[in-house]
Amino acid sequence: MSLIKVVGIDLAKYVFSIHGVDEHGKCKLRKTIKRNNLLAEITKLPPCLIGMEACSSAHYRARAFTKLGHTVRIMASKFVIPYRQKEKNDANDAEAICEAVARPKTRFVSIKSEEQQAVLCLHRIRQGLIKDRTASINRLRGLLAEFGIVMPQGRYPAQNTISSILEDAENGLPLLARELLTDVWLSIQGLNQEILKYDRQLYALSKQMPAARLLVSIPGIGEVTATAVVATVNGAKHFSSSRQFAAWVGLVPRQYTTGGNVHLGLISKRGEKHIRTSLIHGARAVIANCKTKTDKTSLWVQGLIERRGFKRAVVALAAKNARLIWALLQSGKEYQVDYV
Repeated sequence: MSLIKVVGIDLAKYVFSIHGVDEHGKCKLRKTIKRNNLLAEITKLPPCLIGMEACSSAHYRARAFTKLGHTVRIMASKFVIPYRQKEKNDANDAEAICEAVARPKTRFVSIKSEEQQAVLCLHRIRQGLIKDRTASINRLRGLLAEFGIVMPQGRYPAQNTISSILEDAENGLPLLARELLTDVWLSIQGLNQEILKYDRQLYALSKQMPAARLLVSIPGIGEVTATAVVATVNGAKHFSSSRQFAAWVGLVPRQYTTGGNVHLGLISKRGEKHIRTSLIHGARAVIANCKTKTDKTSLWVQGLIERRGFKRAVVALAAKNARLIWALLQSGKEYQVDYV
């Protein structure tokens, strides 16, 4: 045990595979244990480098192993796949993780604290409710269409007309269908109240988190985006530059360059989807209100719309805001308009 320097753990629900090597890469530990025995097994090891894939319970176990004196690294599964030499099974996955965690170019996920994961729980639950509400509205629209009743497009116009449609006794809607669709409408109203409650909690959290207060000062960054960034990236200390952070969010173009010919495509859409979506929505709101403004950013956006179109300008401003987020998290300064 004293010779083990690097350990790879393939996480699962009940059974875990462990692979450990010494400083020369020679296998010294290879076993499968049950979940209840994992912490006791890691306690027997000397302080070493432990690698795990980013999945359920990874951050919890990383915090527990760190308290035992180990150096823990979490990585995305796509960085592990190239190092798996044999058929896919738990033992071979653990060996591949052990190999990948020792590579100098492997990108790791920042270990989140319990407070960060609590904020992310709020975001995940809110996003789930929003999806449920969208699905319920679409369900209502599709069912009404079967009776020749057309709901307007958009969430707000649709919700404004649902009550009048269900209360209209002369639209030919059968009694049974009217009762069932009323239940769907009541569930939508309940979802609206739940989402509003979580929105208010996010607003309160943004006032309590110093880093979130800095980010909210950026035009196009609201409470949802600010709290999501702070809870996800942990100060952006794992990114060496603003462009690297923007690339992780997925707001830089895909590149296919060969023979000296540079080909840039659409954005890569890597990283955290929730943060990227929030940045794009925020950029869209800023552009909608920049026509009469004369600050440096607004003039840049107006020229970009003329040259490249509205949608490209939205993505460009979102990428710019992503770089500003990294800069503010690194410097601790507030956003300044026309900063030089």
